[in-house]
Amino acid sequence: MALTLTSVTDPLTLGFDAVIDVRSPAEFAEDHLPGAINLPVLDDAERARVGTIYKQESPFLARKIGAALVARNAARHLEDTLAGMPGGWRPLVYCWRGGQRSGSFATILSQVGWRVELVQGGYKSWRKLVVGALETPPAAPVVVLDGNTGSAKTELLYHLAALGMQILDLEGLANHRGSLFGHMPGGQPSQKAFEGRVATALTQLDPKAPVVVEAESSRIGDLSVPKGLWAAMTAAPRIHIRAPLDARAAYLAHTYADVSADTGRLTGIIDRLRPSHAGEVIESWLRLASDGQTQVLAADLMRRHYDPRYEKHRARYARPEDPEVAAPDLSPKALPDLAGRIAAAITGLPAL
Repeated sequence: MALTLTSVTDPLTLGFDAVIDVRSPAEFAEDHLPGAINLPVLDDAERARVGTIYKQESPFLARKIGAALVARNAARHLEDTLAGMPGGWRPLVYCWRGGQRSGSFATILSQVGWRVELVQGGYKSWRKLVVGALETPPAAPVVVLDGNTGSAKTELLYHLAALGMQILDLEGLANHRGSLFGHMPGGQPSQKAFEGRVATALTQLDPKAPVVVEAESSRIGDLSVPKGLWAAMTAAPRIHIRAPLDARAAYLAHTYADVSADTGRLTGIIDRLRPSHAGEVIESWLRLASDGQTQVLAADLMRRHYDPRYEKHRARYARPEDPEVAAPDLSPKALPDLAGRIAAAITGLPAL
């Protein structure tokens, strides 16, 4: 039985016990349906081999070899990952476009007695829903949490969530902290995977309540913010956190301790700033990094590099009526109160 998806979140909400992507590991790594596991019926090398035979020798021969490989891999999955599944187990299975790979695997699972369903049109049909969901601005009104580098914006998002507000953590979805220093373990997802994560998060929002998003540029690391969301962010009201340089420097020194602990990594990042600053400035930053003076380094980086650029960016989108919230202290004990004052400012926005 083939299921026609009508929403990006259908794989999460329709009650399936598992969502199984039978495409190759490389296809799965690039992007996949939310919550899916990868049980490939052809691995990357096998898929390439079958494709080459199909194009260069014979479609019939390719199908015959492919069928043998699919059967062999399906047997391995049955004896391994699926060995403990009960009789009433209900999986949703898909491949690239709902064709032979998923159909073959689903036939085998149904013969076991499981209540398997296929995704009509496969991954391509879900990807079409993602693209459609991102073409227009979010249904929920967007509020941007603004503030210069080091203003604890990401952490404050989660304090706002604890107060019951809707948030969208783009840096979390992109697995990046949004600057040259922002690399995170595991690296960033592909652009398609990032878009899928964003579309899934947006689709789950309550359209009647505002969603708070951290101020970003149109790119987070190597990834582009989807155009519909970016348009909403640039037009949205902003809550500006006004925190002094010393408080922000202390916050950054703590938050980026993983970067400052790796001197080689830190100096390598500073070197990438050479096109933007005089040589003596770069050398002074390198000395601070070498001496372990991370708070002093953070303050000077913000003063000379990040703050001027952030203020220029902010001037393009901020409006005179956007409220400011003073944040003289960004220590952990101060953030809950600061989040409460931000939440009150959001509630008081006339546009909402």
